[in-house]
Amino acid sequence: MDAFTAVHRDDWARLDALSAKRRLTGEEADELLVLYQRTSTHLSMIRSIAPESQLSAALSTRLSRARTRFTGAKSSFAEDTAGFFVRTLPAAFYRLRWLTVAIGAVFILIAWLYGAWVAGNPEVIKALGSDAELRQYVEEDFVNYYSENPHASFAGMVWTNNAWIAAQCVAFGVTGLWVPAIVYLNAQGAGIAGGMMAAYDRLDTFFLYILPHGLMELTAVFIAAAAGLRIFWSWVSPGPRTRLASMAAEGRSLITVALGLVLVLFLSGLVEGFVTPSGLPHWLRIGIGALLLAAYWVYTLVLGRRAYEAGERGDLDRFDAGAEARTA
Repeated sequence: MDAFTAVHRDDWARLDALSAKRRLTGEEADELLVLYQRTSTHLSMIRSIAPESQLSAALSTRLSRARTRFTGAKSSFAEDTAGFFVRTLPAAFYRLRWLTVAIGAVFILIAWLYGAWVAGNPEVIKALGSDAELRQYVEEDFVNYYSENPHASFAGMVWTNNAWIAAQCVAFGVTGLWVPAIVYLNAQGAGIAGGMMAAYDRLDTFFLYILPHGLMELTAVFIAAAAGLRIFWSWVSPGPRTRLASMAAEGRSLITVALGLVLVLFLSGLVEGFVTPSGLPHWLRIGIGALLLAAYWVYTLVLGRRAYEAGERGDLDRFDAGAEARTA
């Protein structure tokens, strides 16, 4: 064993030196692989004679370091988290920017039509409830809704509810029916509520209490709806891939959106729970909501565009995603 060690010590030392280098030239990389194979043979020979020896353990450690050097070490949790928020998530948001705006425009149009219909038709108002009931809603219940529960529990409730709606839009968007239904029903509800408030000259109260949290909250719903529709369209029009491969790629890419919206809706829930019912001036409450919305769009358009132009699409990397079959 001593003679064997003396003969091969230089090779093992050179393997250690190459494994520790930060950058390797082409010749050094070739040499590293050759020495790795040679040392693996040495370890096999030693294990056949003395498998539990100190030399066997030392060579195993050397080979492990060398293998990590040429196969690459797994990234750390901190690196993965930073990559998700700096590249993956903003690129996924950026891909949906125009569809998000289009869905928002459709939502506003539907809500406005319902609001105008309710506010301009006394028969519709009467069908919604008695005058006493409606006055109770527009003068007290609408505003009290935001303060009747403790702020923390109310923020948690709206966060989980909205995150669940967003996750449904992404997950069930593949059907092509779920997203339009969610958008339509939410727009209908907002429009009817606004129309009722307008009919009793409380439209200013409606916007003063909706806008602080609603700017970002509704945008998050539009983003989730856009992601769901993109997944639906991926199997309707798969392009050069099979329908299954196209839907799998879009699903992996855009489920990222659902994860990111959990954080976005958490911030929106904090605004709804603590800012909307607060005694802050109206301009400041709306300003906080507008600032949160502006921060989202800066994040999407600046970081998202940079990541998108660098080739990021929100999908897993090519090793984790797996190989794709060539199609014609």
